[in-house]
Amino acid sequence: MTAGLNTSSDVSSAEGVAADELKQFIERLERLEEEKAGIMGDIKEVFAELKGRGFDAKAVRTILRIRKQDHSERQEQEAILELYCQALGMA
Repeated sequence: MTAGLNTSSDVSSAEGVAADELKQFIERLERLEEEKAGIMGDIKEVFAELKGRGFDAKAVRTILRIRKQDHSERQEQEAILELYCQALGMA
């Protein structure tokens, strides 16, 4: 037998190991997708609650997006927005 060829038992065991590893990844991803769906449901409930209390969901989403930015990034975006508004006569 040549050095570059695998026997059928070597291929079968390698495929078995790869299949087991793949199955573990798939199962982890499935669990994470289930958790994600649950979290998305929770978020939807919170938004429904805040809307029921009279808050504007669109404004809250904007605030959440802004709070994720660092201070300098936020300042830069605000400056660009102000510049564009001035250019359009909206200031």
